[in-house]
Amino acid sequence: MILKNWGVNMYSPIGSKKNVKIFVLYLMANINYPLDFITLNDIVMQTDYVMYLDLAEGFHEMVDDSLIAIVGENSDGDKLYAVTDRGQIVASELKSDILDSILDQSLASALRYLDFKRRGVKTEATTERLPDGKCIFRCSFKEKDVVLFKSEIIVDSVNRAERMKQNFNERPEAIYRGINALFAGNVNFLFN
Repeated sequence: MILKNWGVNMYSPIGSKKNVKIFVLYLMANINYPLDFITLNDIVMQTDYVMYLDLAEGFHEMVDDSLIAIVGENSDGDKLYAVTDRGQIVASELKSDILDSILDQSLASALRYLDFKRRGVKTEATTERLPDGKCIFRCSFKEKDVVLFKSEIIVDSVNRAERMKQNFNERPEAIYRGINALFAGNVNFLFN
């Protein structure tokens, strides 16, 4: 079996192109249902182990190598992809230096993200500058028009509030999980 470009170094923290491909195949195989590329990208970006350009390049090579195949379209007309039998074999046979804990953590994060998306949880984050130079950061989670969580905090600067807003928008499911853990008394969440 000849596969192109499997050993080339990439810029992702996870390392080589081989590792990027194994990482993606592992997530897709364990999620076990077709995904559009945007959702796959969102899932892979949850843990910051893979850079977007490395994902895009590796993904298209895996499609060309018949490790991933188009299996349909979603309701928006986006192509849906799934791991092929060949992709399953390649992922299981290739040696990787990715730690099992990284794969497990990434899969758990992906499943949480998909659960949030499937449930249709809507998020909102805003900032409001105050006359004294401080800023209010507000955020909320709603599911089917029911407010799950709503909070606001005054911070010392617009810059800090904007960073909070960006972080909230990038990983709302992690924020929600963290809020629940902290309110439940699981302070170890901060150290995991």
